[in-house]
Amino acid sequence: MKDFFARHRGISLSIPESAKPGLHASIRGILQADNLAGALVGIVVLAGPVNLVKLLCTAGFPALYRQILTLQHMPSWKYYGYLGLYNLAYIFDDSHMVMIAVVALSRRKLQERAGRWLKSTSGLVMAGLGAILLLQPKWLT
Repeated sequence: MKDFFARHRGISLSIPESAKPGLHASIRGILQADNLAGALVGIVVLAGPVNLVKLLCTAGFPALYRQILTLQHMPSWKYYGYLGLYNLAYIFDDSHMVMIAVVALSRRKLQERAGRWLKSTSGLVMAGLGAILLLQPKWLT
């Protein structure tokens, strides 16, 4: 939300302008891969930094999930199994988002205005989830 209202001011988790040429080159490399396996490997590698930024933006959710699991008093194998499933879902989600971004950016460049609205919408979703966690956590069970 901050980046929508105060762009280029203060701390931001946006992709710096200096990193964009390298990111675009990586995406072009994925699009020009000779085979599907190479493209999929590229997507997975590109999803790593996306996960890092996502973790910084939503660090509270993994901590909350771990706390909920701890309170269930389950066997260790089950606890770590659920943690593993969470991590798989976390990466699966991001891999799909990167794949969608690669396809979309191959057809049309995301304009700055559309990117700002996309960030604003994402921020509203996160703020809404936070409000639900604070005010009506039973809605999420």
